[in-house]
Formats: sequence, structure tokens, C-alpha cells
Amino acid sequence: MRVSWLLFILLCLASLAVGARELAWSQLIRLDGDTWLTLTASRLPRLAALILVGIGLAVCGVILQQIVRNRFVEPATSGGLDAAKLGILLSLGLLPQAGTLLRLLFALAVCFAASLLFVAIIRHIRARNAVLVPVIGLMYGGVLSALAEFYAYRFNLLQSMQGWLLGDFSKVVQGHYEILYVILPIILLTYLYAQRFTVLGMGEGMATSLGLNYTANVALGLMLVAVTVSASVIAVGSIPFVGLVVPHLVALRYGDNLRRTLPLVALGGATLLLVCDLVGRLVIHPFEVPIGLTAGGLGGLIFLGLIVWRQR
Repeated sequence: MRVSWLLFILLCLASLAVGARELAWSQLIRLDGDTWLTLTASRLPRLAALILVGIGLAVCGVILQQIVRNRFVEPATSGGLDAAKLGILLSLGLLPQAGTLLRLLFALAVCFAASLLFVAIIRHIRARNAVLVPVIGLMYGGVLSALAEFYAYRFNLLQSMQGWLLGDFSKVVQGHYEILYVILPIILLTYLYAQRFTVLGMGEGMATSLGLNYTANVALGLMLVAVTVSASVIAVGSIPFVGLVVPHLVALRYGDNLRRTLPLVALGGATLLLVCDLVGRLVIHPFEVPIGLTAGGLGGLIFLGLIVWRQR
């Protein structure tokens, strides 16, 4: 645990130091005018956004995995990210002058409805093969993505849609990321209801027998996921596999008691996103690879590895 925290702190410091404009450690300590402006207007907001989104997506993965009772489910493999993009495009088409809050509400409504439908489909199919559930989710997300692209083409919004195809933190500056702070109460609520989400993972019959209102708690979990995913997509775009890889690895090592493992999941999500961001900023420095590509590549490889390991 101490090693994990030390790695996280080192990654945070590296994130502050790396960028198109190199900041030496002496500059960071001295904090002259230009260095202070770079830190407060760009580097610190970017670091805060990385941590919030990493924690939020990892926590979303935990909630979805407990609800669906499948380790391979997260917003990218259940249609959540595609639904949020569709909601944002609907807001742009119907209300072009809509502000960030109204776009969030559109994305939230579509994402929540799509998540309810996905859970209903999985419960109806009752797939015995664990790998079949994320495959269904990917197909479901493909349908939602196709609807989004058709809508964007129909209303000449394809160019606007490009901003949500890949996650990108390069445009995160002071004044344009603060909506992500909505993730903080989501994390707090998830921790407060951690025991209930753990019981949800035991199945509807067991949860009901223990006196838990299964339907209400599933709806609460999906609402928390919808808010987090919508805020993340609006602020920085779609970032896949964070909510799949981190909770899965933590559960393999520490089990399913969310009250105990949720801090580890949050720390792991932030750490993974910091690593992906640093890779994207260094691989073709001083230019930058969108984090959606690095997270998708690294997360996809780990995802395939987990599937192969699970099938053995």
C-alpha cells in the first residue's frame, strides 16, 4: 500500500513537470511568475482532472460489475460512454446554445436510460459465459454509437462529435474542467453505500432475503454511474477500460468487500490514468497522443489478457 501511494505521488510530480514547456525542479520550487501561471492555469487543473476522472471511472466499473455480476463490465463495455456521447449530440442538435449543465442533463438522461436497458437485457439473457456479457455490451454500444453518428450526420454535427470520440486532457485549463468536481460526492456516496453494492453482487435473491431493496439500489448505482460518465465525457471525452482493468485486478488480490477495496480501486484508477497520460505526452514529445488511444491500447491488452487467463 505504501508503495502504491509513493508511486502515485511520483506520478503526480511527473505530471506537473512534463509538458510542451519543460519545467525544471528548480523552477517548481522557486515558482516565478510564468511558472506559477503555467501551474495554476494548466498543469494543476490537468492533474486534478486526471485524478478525478481516473477515480470516477474506476468506481463506475466497480458499481456496474456488482450490479451485473460480471468482472468484464464497465462503461465502455456496457454502452455507457456511447450513450453519453449520444446525449451530448442530442443537446447540441436540439438546443445549440445549451450550456455545460444542460448538456450534462441530456447526457445523464440518455446514459441512465441506456444503462437500465443494458441491465434488463443481461438479466433477460442470463448468459452463463462471463465473456458473453461484455460482447453483448460492445454490440449494444456499437448500436448506440451508430445512432449517434447518424444523428450527427443528419444535423451536420460530425465535426462536433470528434471532440468526444477520444479522451484528451490537452485542452483542460482553469475554468473548463470544474464540472468534474461532481465526481467527489459520487465517490462519497459510493463508499457510504459500499456494503449495499457488495450485497447486490450476491444476486437479487440473496439481496432481497437480506432485506435490501434490490431495484432501488440498482437504480441508485446506475444513476451514480451515469452522472460520473456524463461529466467525464463532457469534460475530457471517452476513455475506455479504466473501469474494467483496475476493479478486476483489485478484486483478484483483495476480494469483493467494497468497503475495504474501494480506496484501492480509486487509487488504482488515478494511477493508471496518470501513467497513460504520461506515456501519451512523452512518446512524441513535444506533441501529445490523446489519452483515449493510450488508455485504449494498454487497457485493451490487459482486457484480452484477463479473458485468456479466465478461459484457462
